[in-house]
Amino acid sequence: MGEFTTTIEQRLDQAYKGLREARSVGDDYLADTLTAEIEDLRRLAVDHGIPLPR
Repeated sequence: MGEFTTTIEQRLDQAYKGLREARSVGDDYLADTLTAEIEDLRRLAVDHGIPLPR
């Protein structure tokens, strides 16, 4: 596994954790921002052939 793949996976993990936290405290703006980041990271992963869980 390359450094790029590891970085994408780590950033996705952090973004998902942040999203759960933002939703739990009702921070809609942060939740929207993190959702957009997750979408971008998932698109980037797909473009580079990085397998992702559903």
